[in-house]
Amino acid sequence: MNDPLVWQWALLVVFGVVFYFIAPHSRTVAEFFAAKAPGGRTPGVALLTSSLVISWIFAKSITNAANLGLAFGLIGGVAYAVYYGSFIVGGWVIYRMRQKGDFASIHQFLQTRFGRGAVVVFSLLIGIRLFNEVWSNTMVIGSYFGDAGSSEYYMAILGFTGLTLAYALKGGLRSSLLTDAIQLVFFGVLLVVLLAWILPTNPASVGDMWQSGDWTMALGGNLLFAALIQIFSYPFHDPVLTDRGFIAPPKTTLKSYLLAGGIGFVCILAFSFLGIAGRFAGVEGQAAVEMGKLLGVAGMLLVNFIMITSAASTLDSTFAAFSKLMVVDLAGKRAVTVKRGRLVMIALVVLGTLPVFANPEILSATTVSGTMIIGLAPVFVLWNRPAPAASFHLSVGFGLLIGLLLVFDQFPEALTFTTGKYASLLWANFWGTLGCFILFEFGRLMSWKKQTSNP
Repeated sequence: MNDPLVWQWALLVVFGVVFYFIAPHSRTVAEFFAAKAPGGRTPGVALLTSSLVISWIFAKSITNAANLGLAFGLIGGVAYAVYYGSFIVGGWVIYRMRQKGDFASIHQFLQTRFGRGAVVVFSLLIGIRLFNEVWSNTMVIGSYFGDAGSSEYYMAILGFTGLTLAYALKGGLRSSLLTDAIQLVFFGVLLVVLLAWILPTNPASVGDMWQSGDWTMALGGNLLFAALIQIFSYPFHDPVLTDRGFIAPPKTTLKSYLLAGGIGFVCILAFSFLGIAGRFAGVEGQAAVEMGKLLGVAGMLLVNFIMITSAASTLDSTFAAFSKLMVVDLAGKRAVTVKRGRLVMIALVVLGTLPVFANPEILSATTVSGTMIIGLAPVFVLWNRPAPAASFHLSVGFGLLIGLLLVFDQFPEALTFTTGKYASLLWANFWGTLGCFILFEFGRLMSWKKQTSNP
């Protein structure tokens, strides 16, 4: 029993079994897809806020936060934490859509304003997002059990995914919300314990860590400003975030989103200190993994449990969101049933696990998809501004084009006015978002001209 791997497996299995028995058994469509209690009660502020926060503190997010702290110092952690401004932007827009537009879902809004074609395109974009969430989070868990490509690595991924799927199948979105509340408490306590353990023993003082890194564009500033641009489009391609915006009363929802934005920012910034401490300790590689090793078996298990908690909360939310997308939002005339929801979850697990064997980049799951959907910014920020379907397709199409240029490293250097890592990311998002707003308005102008020329 001195083998750390044995303890890690024991921790994983106990986690999965306990949460399976804690998770409620959803029997109705309202419980499974809308998280309503048996009496029809909707989630309150505390439950909704905790679910929003922990479902967005992905395993890959806290891994990235620690790695950015390691690479750039404090500015790296701040840059990544800025993404949690998505809650404020998304929460306010959804609140206004419900209060002023009386929309019951994102898909209803798109269908009403832009037609079926927009719904199909949007669903494809968020489907890719959810697909990415599976492999990008489970890969992080696998890295704590063995080297990428090893049998221990793959077994951990399959075991973790299977255990999370089990309790997600049992309760759907209601199960996700209730277990999220418990997982957030675990995460918060463990994070405080971990930082209280690491920071006092680090070669640098907390003051030194606060002053770590250089606040320049080349050393973290590019990512910070890219994040500030992306928060106006990023929240709307993530149904894990947007689905929760329609299951509670509007004012409850707005309070929850604003709280989640602040809490999420603080949590991610705090976790980046794991990487910042690693800068002074001289660690290399994955910051969270290496810092955990420095603390011995107990420290490694603590980091491992934080990762399991955060990854599971995101994964069960992903299963619930994909199930709702396929069975409710795109159902058409088909009957919505809990059985169909569970079958869709299983299908996502199978398809979403396949990329694990191709060893894709974890950070790319966030940054690249974030660029490809910048065309959603004018669609939702200007949601109350009447526009034709052409505006949607021009904006979203241009955003996809910019994203592809970035993926294939073809974004023009002449349009990049800073240097360093993430320079192309920043300027692709800047020019791309500007172009999306222009094209959105161009679609409106063409529609207006058409209407005036054909009275």
